[in-house]
This record gives sequence, structure tokens and C-alpha cells, in this order.
Amino acid sequence: MSDSNVRPIAVFDLDNTLADTSHRQHYLRARPKDWDGFFAAAPADPPLAEGVALARESARDCEIVYLTGRPERYRRDTRDWLAAHRLPAGDLHMRGDADRRPARFTKLATLRRLARGRRVRFLVDDDALVCDDAERAGFTVVRARWAEGSDALREAQEKEGRT
Repeated sequence: MSDSNVRPIAVFDLDNTLADTSHRQHYLRARPKDWDGFFAAAPADPPLAEGVALARESARDCEIVYLTGRPERYRRDTRDWLAAHRLPAGDLHMRGDADRRPARFTKLATLRRLARGRRVRFLVDDDALVCDDAERAGFTVVRARWAEGSDALREAQEKEGRT
């Protein structure tokens, strides 16, 4: 297949972009944080209609890639959730189980790796720091502002490198 026939990539975050995490954020407000409880509750996340619609629409002319800060050990739950909500098939890039770098570093590294061989049409993410860094690196960004923001989730993403 020639380069002109290769579909571009549309990259989607999961938490608070496709999946509503509001019902499980109380695990992040606890001291100490209950990470096992937080991730164990992810299969019950309701889908976010705006994000899901954008993913389905994008799949018409893009290859879908999912890029999440969720740890690798939750791959099966994450795949099952994507299938249960009839999201388009796509590669799933997850954080290594021991990786505690902030999401903006892990996600930007993956975006750059993806862009080496393909055109990334856009990234859809709710994390402002991820979006800012991706834009500075030259990527087109769609800021997912359709979920309620959470200080607990922001802290988890940026200070603790957990999601």
C-alpha cells in the first residue's frame, strides 16, 4: 500500500474522554488513594456520548488508536469495555504497570512513535497538560471538555503518574 493510501490515525484517550470516571473518583480522594478500587470500577464506566460519537465518526476515514494512562494489567477490562460500548477496533497503548511518569510525558512519547510511520490526524484528550504538550509538539488536538473535571484525577495523571 502506498503512503497516499494509508489512513491517518485518530488517537483517543479513555478516562473522561470516552469513559465517564465520575462514579469512581472517590477512590482517588481517599488517603491513601485506593488505586485497585479505582481501576477495578472502570468496567462500570458509562460511555461519554460526545467522545464515543467522535470516535465512531473518525473511524470512517481514520485508523483509531486508543492511548491511555491506565496500567497494562487492566488491558482485558479496557478491551472488554471498548467492545461492550461498540467503539471502533483499534490498537490500545497503555502505561507500563511500573511506569509513574506524568501522562503528558508517556502520551507524548507514544504520539511521537506513532507519527514516525503514520500521519496523526488528531489527539482527543481531556488532560490540559497532555493537550498543551501535544500542541507544542505540532500535533492537532481536540480537547475533550464534555466530562466534569476532577482535581483528584488531574493529580493522579500529572503528579503521581497513575492514569
